[in-house]
Parts: sequence; C-alpha cells; structure tokens
Amino acid sequence: MQKNIQSLLVAAINSSLEKLDLRDSAGEEIIIDLPSDNRFGDLSTNIALKLSRKIKRSPLELANSIIAGLKSYLKENCLKDYIQEIKTEGPGFINFYLKDEYFYKQLRDIVKNGSDYFKADIGGSKKVLIEFVSANPTGSLSVAHARQAAVGDVLANIFDFCGFSVKREYYLNDEGNQINILGNSVELRMKELNGESIDFPENYYQGDYIYDIAREAKKKKIKSESLGDFAAGYILAIIKEELKDFGVRFDYWYSQKELGSKGKIEEALDLLKEKGFLYQKDGALWFNSTQFNDDKDRVVIKSDGAYTYLAPDIAYHQDKYKRGFSWLINLWGPDHHGYINRLKAAVAALGKDQQSLSVIIVQLATIFRAGRPIQMSTRKGQYITLREVLDEVGSDAARFFFLMRRTNSHLDFDLDVAKKQSSENPVYYVQYAYARISSILRQTSLEIQVDKLDFKLLEEKEEIALIKKLLQFSYILNISIQTLDPYMLTVYLQELAETFHKFYDQHRVLGQDTELMAARLALLQATQSLIALGLGLLGISQPEKM
Repeated sequence: MQKNIQSLLVAAINSSLEKLDLRDSAGEEIIIDLPSDNRFGDLSTNIALKLSRKIKRSPLELANSIIAGLKSYLKENCLKDYIQEIKTEGPGFINFYLKDEYFYKQLRDIVKNGSDYFKADIGGSKKVLIEFVSANPTGSLSVAHARQAAVGDVLANIFDFCGFSVKREYYLNDEGNQINILGNSVELRMKELNGESIDFPENYYQGDYIYDIAREAKKKKIKSESLGDFAAGYILAIIKEELKDFGVRFDYWYSQKELGSKGKIEEALDLLKEKGFLYQKDGALWFNSTQFNDDKDRVVIKSDGAYTYLAPDIAYHQDKYKRGFSWLINLWGPDHHGYINRLKAAVAALGKDQQSLSVIIVQLATIFRAGRPIQMSTRKGQYITLREVLDEVGSDAARFFFLMRRTNSHLDFDLDVAKKQSSENPVYYVQYAYARISSILRQTSLEIQVDKLDFKLLEEKEEIALIKKLLQFSYILNISIQTLDPYMLTVYLQELAETFHKFYDQHRVLGQDTELMAARLALLQATQSLIALGLGLLGISQPEKM
C-alpha cells in the first residue's frame, strides 16, 4: 500500500523462512498483494501456499510457522509500530492488518508531498521503447487502432511516472504492395473524375476518402508513379491530426522505407548470415528460427528476390537496440499473434535476450449504439473511425472507455453510455468526484497547516476506507507495469470515486469543529490530488465544475 511497507514485509518473511531453513531451498518469489476482500486484512501473501507444494507440508501449518517467526522478528523491527495483527486465513494465506496510526502517518505524507509521495524510481531510468498503433497509412484510424493508441499512450505515461526513460514510436509501413495498391486506387478514381468509365478492382481501397485524395492529386498534378507516396503522405497527415486530438503523441515516426534506403535490412541479414542462421532452399533465403523455439523456419528473401515482412522487421528491431533501448514493447492487433515467436526468435538470433522484447496483443473493440453493434467492413472503408468516436463522445470518454477492459479481452464500447452525464458513465463519475471536491474547497478559506492536523479525528469507517483506498495507488501502478496493462487504473479510479462519494454522502465536511473540519479538508485535498494524478496519467481532463 505504501511504497516501503511491502519491501519491509518481504524482508520480515525472508527472515522467518531462514529460521525455518526454507529460504534457500524454496526459491519462490515473495509477493505482497492486496486481499481480494478487505475483510481479510490490508495486505496478504500466498507464500505458504506456494512453498507447501514444494516441501509437501500443510499450507496452514506452514503459514502458522512463518507467522511465529514474523512475530518474533517484529519485536525488534520498526514494523511493530505498523502491524496490528497477522492471521492465517483461507487455505493458507498470511494476512496483515495494519494499525490506524500507520494510515494517518501516510496520509500526512501525502498531504505534504502531493503526487510526489507516489513517485518511485522503479525503472531506474531504464530505456524503454513502446511502439504502438503503427497503422499502414492507407486509411483513417479505426477503433481497433484507437484502442491501441489509448493503451500505448497511457502505458508510456505510467512508465514515465515510475522512473523509466520511455519513448513512443509509430512504425510507418510506407512502402510495398499496399502503397502500390493505394496509388493505383487513387489513379483509377482520378480517371473516373475525368469522366472515364473504369472497372474498380475489389481488392483496391474503396472508401470515399480515395476520391478526396484523387481530387487533391489532380489539382496538384501528381504524376502516376508518385501517387502512392502522395496518398500515403496525405493520409498520414490525417492520422497525425486524429492522434493529436486524441491526446496521443509520438517521439518518433519511423519509416520502413528508410530501412531499405540506408542499407539496414542488408546489414541485419548479413549479421544473421555470419552467425550461421540463414540458409538457401528452393531459391529462397530462410531464417533458421526453429533453433530459437519457433514452430518452423521462416523465409526472409523470396525466390523472386523480394523481402518478406520478417526481413525489415528484423532490421527494425536491431535498430531499436542500436539506439540504446534495452526493453522493447510492441502493441499489436490480434491478427499478429502468430508473429510473436518468429520475431522473438529473430531477437535471440541478434544476440539479445528474448525477454527484452514484450509483445502486447490488444484485442478488438465493438462499438454499440442503441444497444446494437455497428457493423464494420475495412476494405470498403465502411468502418467506425477514431474521428467519428471523438466527434460523438469526445477524447475524455473515448480514452477512458478504450481502457476499461484488459487489453487481452474484447471490448464493448457503448456510445450512448459514454455520452451520459450521470453515474452510469464511469468517466463522468470520476470527474464528478474531482469537481465535487473542488466545489467544497472553494467554499472555505480555512488554512490547512499540515503539521498541526490531528488525523486521529478521522475515525469513521468511511474515512479510514478512503485513506486506505488512497494508499493502494502505488500498488496499482506496479501491477500496470508488471502486466503491461493500464486498465487497472480505470478500475481503481472508479473505486476511489465511489469511496469518496460514500464518505461525503455520510459525513459533512464544512461547518464542523475546526480541527475535524481541517482534517477532513486535508483528506479531500489528498483525494483530489490523487484523482488528478490518475486522470492525468490516463490523459483525461480534470474539470473543476460540472
């Protein structure tokens, strides 16, 4: 809950295990979690359950032995001032109940330090590159791209807050067959605009936006051989504007075309050839990826001399490492799931740890209106775009809703709910908590002197519950980094808003005894500060009036 107490508890458990002569033989990581039900304490560990399977002892018996060692350890440690009780509950969980004094102390530190209280140098300035969206510049961004954009941007915000040196990158697939088809599509529409009768192929881009590009190309007298690049540039400008309005920024826009023009693809393949990982077969050049746990070897240069998709991807990731990044995080759509092993094999062949590449599969989203899903068809340009969602519900609701499910779960996005100004709309509910606190604070001129506050006056169960909820924030950020999924932050903010609303519906703040009012105002200030921090990490505004 607080930044240091988990590490203190891990040290205490380690000490107890050493006395039981279990530390070296067990080899299990000790994890301190929040109990799924707050009736079972404030913090919990399942170490007894994990060890019991290895050493063939009853988990309850083992948990009690560990607790005995913990109680002995606590007598000589500062934790004794924080721990009220330690219990074995359930099938062998060790649950820790903390003293109210502990929560008061942490609240005082939050009031003093604001959001800085929650900052932790987890990352140690480790260089991380998050590559996301990377949609081909052949059409507007879809809701699938929008969900990736929200996840990637917020994940980068969390990494940055937690001390990583993080950069955002968009990989432009700006050459190849899809750009040729795009140029051909524009050329045929230009002929149609000139009055010619054309037979438009089914596999060409058929959205109305192709007419817009054709009109612009006609006006600027773009030559036939340049139409693909012109159209890609035209669409890329639209994509950049959409992402800007969505609050998503990128540090780098990386061109695949430059990989080839600068000889980086040949350089990467030459390295793999020198290492003995490439071979000739059936007139093609193959990568021996099965040597690195891929299910089959992969072609990198086809028999006609053309590169497969894998060749530039190998060069691209080699370049990421050469730029000094030690952790590469890629966000892909579900149609790329089968591509993971071959790219991890390439990373290993380049001499890098496969664990230095993390791939997040972001599942698709279905847009609902009036309780019914909106049908989509991509090739004909008949799909819901990010721009349409932004125009209908705004950036705040769009970002929050795209993050409300685990990234590996399909997302249902209800446009009608996203537009509601009521507690049914989760982003409105959270923002309303912030605005409600702002209204309360505007009504008082009482000066809060932190060192003189008596937080022991906050003894109501709703007050304690709110303090405890504040202290869960660091845990939520840790989970988001460990799982590479920011969705828990949306869950947490809804729970924090609910905990605040319950407190305020039960207890008055203004017009109380001065000392009690000051303590409650300080609690609200801390709550408001944390809501602002959470919404800020989500890239969502914090309105003071609603």
